Amino acid sequence: MALVWCYLACLLLGLLGVLCILFPAYWVQHWRGGFAWDGSLHMFNWHPLLMVSGMVVLYGAASLVYRLPPSWVGPRLPWKVLHAALHLLAFALAVVGLVAVFQFHSHSKIAHLYSLHSWLGITTITLFACQWLLGVAVFLLPWASLWLRSLLKPLHVFFGAAILSLSVASVISGINEKLFFSLKNATTPYPSLPSEAVFANSTGLLVVVFGLLILYILLASPWKRPDRGSLADRQQQTPKDLSMEHAGGFRMAAGGVCGPEQCILVPGITDWPLLCDGE
Repeated sequence: MALVWCYLACLLLGLLGVLCILFPAYWVQHWRGGFAWDGSLHMFNWHPLLMVSGMVVLYGAASLVYRLPPSWVGPRLPWKVLHAALHLLAFALAVVGLVAVFQFHSHSKIAHLYSLHSWLGITTITLFACQWLLGVAVFLLPWASLWLRSLLKPLHVFFGAAILSLSVASVISGINEKLFFSLKNATTPYPSLPSEAVFANSTGLLVVVFGLLILYILLASPWKRPDRGSLADRQQQTPKDLSMEHAGGFRMAAGGVCGPEQCILVPGITDWPLLCDGE
């Protein structure tokens, strides 16, 4: 049953992620005149779409790679490559989003980096770049020792969650800032909550819900690959011990999804057992 909940959560997050992309796209297309790449206000419209797509949706998807049940068995390298590649794609979208807003500001003679939103966004992008480079250098490339990886892993996990939180905060402040700048005439003031304001506020809430669910799965859920240390300890246990341990939760298995009586470790298979649902 636990694996069913895991897959349902992934399905829900996939749906929310698609909505997080479609909502800002519809917002700027319907109310803000669509997209262009000519230095005009329509060029700016790429900024919210690309930042949400990259720094929230793709970043969240990349963060959950190790929470997918198929990643709990077999060699880690393909999943590390996927984790790094998705984050790199997210960073690329964010860079294009930054180019859009900087070129619009330059074309319109608007000062750069003066608002709290811009400070928060640049801080988030800078941390993301450092996080990616450190992750590739320490966790993807083979030169780093195990003790160094063990030392830096908690920091890597913490800053991964922190960057996602900062991304969500940047999106919320950006939506609010855009609405204050756009809805300031007498016919559609922001305080009167016109339809655009309701839709944009709803977009922000959707991003918040998506981010919170990602953080829950990352930090609080049991859906994760077991550490090597826990596997070594389990090899000292008997099949009976393994079948009784963690009743009602995940159990270790060498061959796939199984019942409580079948959850054993086959001698010789030491590194990458499967997780199974003992319910």
